[in-house]
Amino acid sequence: MTNRITTLFEIQYPIIQAGMIWCSGWRLASAVSNAGGLGIIGAGSMHPEVLQEHIRKCKGATDKPFAVNIPLLYPEMDKMMELLVAEGVKIVFTSAGNPKIWTGFLKEHGITVVHVVSSTKFALKAEEAGCDAVVAEGFEAGGHNGREETTTMCLIPAVAEAVSIPVIAAGGIGSGKSMLAAFALGAEGVQVGSRFAASEESSAHQNFKNRIVDTPEGGTLLSLKQLTPVRLIRNEFQQQVMVAEVNGADKEALAELLGKRRAKKGMFEGDMAEGELEIGQVAATIKDIKPAAIILQDMWNEFVEEKARLANL
Repeated sequence: MTNRITTLFEIQYPIIQAGMIWCSGWRLASAVSNAGGLGIIGAGSMHPEVLQEHIRKCKGATDKPFAVNIPLLYPEMDKMMELLVAEGVKIVFTSAGNPKIWTGFLKEHGITVVHVVSSTKFALKAEEAGCDAVVAEGFEAGGHNGREETTTMCLIPAVAEAVSIPVIAAGGIGSGKSMLAAFALGAEGVQVGSRFAASEESSAHQNFKNRIVDTPEGGTLLSLKQLTPVRLIRNEFQQQVMVAEVNGADKEALAELLGKRRAKKGMFEGDMAEGELEIGQVAATIKDIKPAAIILQDMWNEFVEEKARLANL
C-alpha cells in the first residue's frame, strides 16, 4: 500500500507501534521497523542517557525508519530535544502537552513531527502548530486518554473531517479488522499499542505480558482522570485508586498514591498487585505472545483479506 502515511515515513505498511512507557525499547522498535512498519522508542520512562543508548542500539539493529515518542510534560525536555537532533532522529511523535512549544524547533532541524490528540480541538491545534500528521487516540486506549472519553469510532471521522493532514487512528486497534474499520472512518494509518506490548520483543516484564493475555472483557478501567487519565488493569493498586476517587481524593492525594515508580513497578518489574498496569481495552482479545514481525504481518494479511471480503458484498 502507498498512501500519505507510508510516503511520509517511508515504510511499507501504515502500521505504527505505539511509544509505550516500559514496553517500547529499541528491540521492539527495530523489530517493527524491520517488518515494514514504523517502530517507536517510548522515551517517557527514559532519562536522556538511556534514550541515547536506545537510539544508538536501534540504529544498529535496523536500517529502516524509526521514531521516538516524547511526552511533552517530561521534566528534562531541553536535553531530550537537543539529544534527538544530535542523534539524527528523523521522526518524533509528541504527546501529553502543547505541540506549539517544540514542533517548530524539531521541523527547523528537518524532523517529521506527529502529535497525539484525543479531540478535534487539539487535532486542529496540532495542524496549526505545523505537525505533519496526528494520532487520534480514542477512549479505548491504554495510555494517556482524553477526559472527554470519546471513543475511536466517534473520534476518527470527526478528526479526519476537521484536518487536512493525515490521521493515524489509535485506541482499540489490534487486528486487521479493526485497522480496516479505522480506514473506513478516514484514517490513513493505525497506531497499535497493547498488541505490541504483548510481543516477544516488548521490554515489559513477562508477568505483565502474561497478565495482558489473561485480561478479560471489562478487565480495565479508565482511572486517575483528575491527574492524568490512564486505563488500568483491575488489580489491588487500581482498587486503591478507585476507592480514593470515590472518597473525593484531590490531585495531590492521587499523585501521592501514584508515586514516582508505580508504572515501573508493575509493567517493568512485574509486580501485578501493587504496580500500575496500563493497557487498552483490546487486551481482552489478545490471546498469545508473538514476535512483533508476526503480529504486524498477521494484521496486514487480515486487513487485506477483510478488505477483499467487503468488496465482494
